[in-house]
Amino acid sequence: MSEEEFSTLRRICLATGARSVSDLAREAMRGFLNGMNQEGGPTGTEYSAQMRNLEQKVDKLSAEIALFKADRNL
Repeated sequence: MSEEEFSTLRRICLATGARSVSDLAREAMRGFLNGMNQEGGPTGTEYSAQMRNLEQKVDKLSAEIALFKADRNL
């Protein structure tokens, strides 16, 4: 996430009264999931698989960021 994207999220937090970006994300996911349940969205199993996939992508991105930071310090 770029600094600009993070700043935008912080402004949204202030505008919506969210205590943190984490709270904002949690509420957004809760709203998303409620909407999906009403529209015939993914089942619990499908949701779990999607979350595992997302966690793997976040782990990969974190590793790439760490390598990038390490390369910059050389």
